Amino acid sequence: MMMPRESSVLTHLLLHLLLPHTLSFLQPPHHPPPVHIPALVPHAPTPLIRSRFSSHTQLDFTTHCNSSCFHRGEQEAQKEEVTEKLAFETLYADGSRTLTTVDVQGDEEFEGETGAPRRAPRVKSRHKRVRRQIYGADGRFNIQGDNFLLDYPFSTAVRISTGCTGVLVSQQHVLTAAHCVHDGKDYVKGARRLRVGFLIPPSFNSTKAGLSSAKKPLVRWVRVKRTRVPKGWIQGPQDISMDFDYALLELRWPHRRPFMRLSVAPSSDDLAGKRIHFSGFDSDRSGELVYRFCPVEEESSDLIYQHCDARPGASGSGVYGRVWDNSLERWERKVIGIFSGHQWLEIDGENRDYNVAVRITPLKFAQICYWVHGNRLDCVQD
Repeated sequence: MMMPRESSVLTHLLLHLLLPHTLSFLQPPHHPPPVHIPALVPHAPTPLIRSRFSSHTQLDFTTHCNSSCFHRGEQEAQKEEVTEKLAFETLYADGSRTLTTVDVQGDEEFEGETGAPRRAPRVKSRHKRVRRQIYGADGRFNIQGDNFLLDYPFSTAVRISTGCTGVLVSQQHVLTAAHCVHDGKDYVKGARRLRVGFLIPPSFNSTKAGLSSAKKPLVRWVRVKRTRVPKGWIQGPQDISMDFDYALLELRWPHRRPFMRLSVAPSSDDLAGKRIHFSGFDSDRSGELVYRFCPVEEESSDLIYQHCDARPGASGSGVYGRVWDNSLERWERKVIGIFSGHQWLEIDGENRDYNVAVRITPLKFAQICYWVHGNRLDCVQD
C-alpha cells in the first residue's frame, strides 16, 4: 500500500513531468521584448602563477545585503568596471592558470546589467534573527527510481567533488557556483583534482544478483579539464558578494546525457507559474538527489530571492524555469540562474532572510556562452 507521503511525492513529480504538455497549449500572456545580448571580445590570455589551492570549501555560504546593495544594479554601471568583472580566470588540470580580459561590444543599451524589474522588497519585522534554509514544512522531494533519475530534467543534475551540485549545460560543460571551487582569494583544495559525478541508478550498478536492489545510486566520476571563474568573484574575501557566484567546468570528454539550455533570466512575471525549480545533493540527504520548487519572492538586477527549501550541498544547482521560446512557440525549461546560498536582506532597519540564486543577466549569458562555445558569434542569437 502506498503511504500518504509517497503518494504526495508521486503526484508532485507527475505534475512536474506532465505540466509542460499542458503548458504547450497555452499562449503566454504577452510576448516579452527581445533580449539584447552584448558580445564579449576576449584578449589574449595572460599566464598567472600556479594556484596554491590553499582554501577550504564553504558549503554553507551566507552573505548580508542592505538597501544600497539591493538597489545597486539600478545605477548605471561604468563600462570599465563591468569589463573588469567580466574578465575571467582559467584553471587547467595541471594547476596552471591564465587571466583573460575582455571588451564588451553592443552594450550601448544596457543599464546596470539587465532590464529586469526591481520591486521594493516587502520586509517583515522579526524579533529574532534565525538563519533558515528550510521554511516551514520541508517541501523537498527525493528523486528515486531509474525512470526519474534518468529522466529530464533530473538527469541534468550532477555532483561536484568539492561537495556541491552542478547542472549540465552542454555535452561537455557543467555550470556550478564559484564558491564551490574558489573562495574569492584562492582555489579550494579540492579544485586541484576536480571531478564531476554522474548518478548511476541502482539497477545499473552491478550485474551481480542481489546488488541491483541497492537503495542509493552509485556515482561515475569524470575529471574536469578546465575551470573558468569570473573576475567579479575573485576580488578577495572582503569584497565577496553573490552577484558573480558562478563557474563553468569543462569535462575531459563529452557525456551522453541530455543537458539544459541557458537563458537570460526574465522577470518572474514571464515564468510559467512564476516559479523556479532546482535539483541538488543536499547534505542532509546523503547520496540522494533532491528536487524542489517555489515562487520567486523578490528580484534584483543580479539575484533571485526565494524560499525554496535547501541545505548545504545544493549550492551550484541549476535554477530553471519554464520560459516562453518564441522560435518554438512553446514553454521550455531553461537554466536562468545558479543557486548560491543564504542572504540576510536588511531594509530600513528590518531583516528578512532568503535563499538566493544568481540570475543570468545578458552580460553573464554572453560570458558563459563564450566559455561554452569559444566563439562569441554563436552567442548573439543563442
